[in-house]
Amino acid sequence: MRTQIELLALSAALTALLAGCDQPSAVAPAAAPSTTVGTVIDDSIVSASVKAALLADPDIKGFDLKVETRKGEVLLSGFVDKQTQMDIAVTVAGAVTGVKSVQNNVSLQSAAPTIGGKVDDTLVTAKVKAALLADESIKSLDIGVITRQGEVQLSGFVNSQGQIDRALAVADSIEGVCDVSNEMSIKK
Repeated sequence: MRTQIELLALSAALTALLAGCDQPSAVAPAAAPSTTVGTVIDDSIVSASVKAALLADPDIKGFDLKVETRKGEVLLSGFVDKQTQMDIAVTVAGAVTGVKSVQNNVSLQSAAPTIGGKVDDTLVTAKVKAALLADESIKSLDIGVITRQGEVQLSGFVNSQGQIDRALAVADSIEGVCDVSNEMSIKK
């Protein structure tokens, strides 16, 4: 009897907590199609599995690739040196259990980065991420930022074209950014 009461109290508390999480924010961005908690967890598992598979492949520089998943659709972005690396990455990602489709937004970069270039790119990435976080009209936690040789690549699933346009403008305004590439997709 006591266990049933504790379970009922726990259920009521969780319901109240989850209901509070669904409150609208002061600045209401465009609503994205909803996903269930189970779908979010499944997508996290798929992303982790794809990352592990990419890192396990000796021909792919997994650390230069970003993996994001929404409803089983995997978005690959980042930079590789050769077309074969890009092709292998797409094949490896597509072979992972739970992947429904792979969207290839990987870019080719021919010149190998230097140590100084990597430091500069890290600083540019940090500045872009900070600027995106500071802008309340952008849901910046959904946007991945990778920089290589001054080219900033923004990727991820966002709510609207307006968020894409704003994120591109913010990134382009940062000192040290030579070019901004849009690899973002609108949530389905």
